[in-house]
Amino acid sequence: MASRAPLQFYDEPLPGIDCSELRGKLIVIEGPDSVGRSTQIAQLRFWLEQQGHAVIDTGMARSALTQRGIQQAKQGHTLGPTTMTLFYTTDFADRLENEIIPALRAGFVVLTDRYIFSIMARAIARRQDRKWIEQVAGIALVPHAIYYLRAEIDDLVARVVVGRGSFEYWESGMDIPIGRDRYESFIKYQQRVIKALDEMAERYDFTRIDATKRPDQIFRLLQRSIKRIIGHEGRVDGADLAIV
Repeated sequence: MASRAPLQFYDEPLPGIDCSELRGKLIVIEGPDSVGRSTQIAQLRFWLEQQGHAVIDTGMARSALTQRGIQQAKQGHTLGPTTMTLFYTTDFADRLENEIIPALRAGFVVLTDRYIFSIMARAIARRQDRKWIEQVAGIALVPHAIYYLRAEIDDLVARVVVGRGSFEYWESGMDIPIGRDRYESFIKYQQRVIKALDEMAERYDFTRIDATKRPDQIFRLLQRSIKRIIGHEGRVDGADLAIV
């Protein structure tokens, strides 16, 4: 899959979509919970807009179709693993068709905080069928770049403790559950998510970034790479940057 050109579908194309009409750039920031993705997205959008680019940013559970339902279900802790995967996949499909593709057609730079890969990793972490979720992922467009903010579990724990002081129910996989308390469940669940993302890294051509670097260092690395993406139509290969 890594050899596929950007802005082609991984598998079966959505009906009525002519990929040759998509003139924008699709840039993905991936990584586990609390790794600093949203911070980088916000800075990248501000920087790109200063450079004169039209930009939108998007992320999981932001679809107008599903956002409220996902929030309500999560508050009531009523989502089973399969229902959760289907809910988030529906959210992704709606944003892809009604937000991402129209923006790409108009020539925007699309920054997405997570993509289909986090949905896959969460499903795999919950022991969902791997082949099934990979087939579902075929609806996604191949991005121009997938930046994977990679961190070890100890760093994630420290970020949560310092940042908000508690472990969130879903980020800890408490719906499974796999530990005696939220702390233990967070560690085991996030380790599964990291393992799943690591296994996808080569297949989907992630560019790994050491998330333990200072945020300003990560931002400069992203800037350097994205400048190259904006300048040509090809995809930047992960090997082009010695980031980790």
